[in-house]
Amino acid sequence: MRRYAFVGTGSRVQMYLAALLGSHAGAGYPVAFCDTNEVRMAYHDRVVADARPDLRVPHYPAGDFDALLGRERPDVVVVTSPDATHAGYVGAALRHGADVVVEKPMTTDLAGLRQIRDALAAPGAGRLTVTFNYRYSPRNTLVRRLIADGTIGEVTSVAFEWCLDTVHGADYFRRWHRDKATSGGLLVHKASHHFDLVNWWLADLPEVAFARGGLRFYGDDNARRRGLGARPDRSRDAADPGDPFGLDITADDKLRELYHAGEHLDGYIRDRDVFSGGITIEDNLSVVVGYRRGASMAYTLHAHSPWEGYRVAVNGTAGRIELDVVERGHVVPATARAAIGAATAVVDPSAAVAHPNGGGPRPRGARLLLQRHWEPAEEVPIPSGTGSHGGGDAMLLDDVFRGPDICDPLRRQAGYVDGAASVLVGVAGNESLRTGQAVYVADLGLPPLTTGEV
Repeated sequence: MRRYAFVGTGSRVQMYLAALLGSHAGAGYPVAFCDTNEVRMAYHDRVVADARPDLRVPHYPAGDFDALLGRERPDVVVVTSPDATHAGYVGAALRHGADVVVEKPMTTDLAGLRQIRDALAAPGAGRLTVTFNYRYSPRNTLVRRLIADGTIGEVTSVAFEWCLDTVHGADYFRRWHRDKATSGGLLVHKASHHFDLVNWWLADLPEVAFARGGLRFYGDDNARRRGLGARPDRSRDAADPGDPFGLDITADDKLRELYHAGEHLDGYIRDRDVFSGGITIEDNLSVVVGYRRGASMAYTLHAHSPWEGYRVAVNGTAGRIELDVVERGHVVPATARAAIGAATAVVDPSAAVAHPNGGGPRPRGARLLLQRHWEPAEEVPIPSGTGSHGGGDAMLLDDVFRGPDICDPLRRQAGYVDGAASVLVGVAGNESLRTGQAVYVADLGLPPLTTGEV
């Protein structure tokens, strides 16, 4: 039985902790929580007690992580803290000989990438797993298989559009993600998922990126420009009780206990108004990425779409693949407040595994089309999956707690190179936003990535 320590006890840790206490209890047990906030750790004490009343999990303040490693001797450290803190925890745990499971993005900047790479090279270092659950989603796995089988020949280009709606997308502008110094912006925090998918689909590494974007919808300047009137600093203080962008975290048991109850301890405010000041990330982004073997990607993300989902077109020398996914077709203002909040009700795309005939002009579901040159298009059935992210989370957890399938020809479990490659696209994109110039990955100052690395 392996000993697991958890760093960061906000909403994202729940998936890993619940699995260890339930479906994957045979893999081990929790031995420590580490966080900046005692209230959040105490919340998860109750979760543990419900499943394992015999367990008592020690708490460690964030500054005592080294003490945790020495006293509790974890075999595995699961890192789900804010993105900019990942590298410090990952590096320390690896050097201590513990294996590490870290949420994407692996880190947010070049210094973090160097820190993790050096730790992996240290004598006796543990093993690193970066959790890209979208790789495991049946629809995305199918795209990888079709490309790898040569179904459309050699890939020449990818067009990728990601739409975050005014429920899910808005939530990034309330939380710590709104600060680029903490999250790396959506090009790192959110788009690392998407960049990893394309890197993985192509089995290639990024070479150059050119980006454009800005804060065009959220934030106080945009609110004034559109005549929205005065806005509060906190979302729950909106003057209009029917404001669809309002969020009262005290009205939700989980959000209240995880965040509001502990505000006095670390000062973290979970419910900033999306039209308040202080936002330093972009809500509209476009990036062109060039790959080492010659393919290119045109990527767009916007965080105030009326619907949620993504569209991908992969062009090859022998044909084209098109994947369309609608995770939420629209949001009704009267229900937006009830659906908001990543801790409780972010869109669950588990049902988006088939393309239904009904449901209006934008039905929830997924459709994959394959069209070879000189042939009509054919719809390729997408295998069904259960659970979040189209069934991806359940398969990811199997890899995390039971170990990867060594015979997996798709190589879904991700390590340092995968994590770094996805982050580097975002880092290069952010530098391009700053300078207005195309940015070559090789000019960022890291040793070149190679597919033979761990």
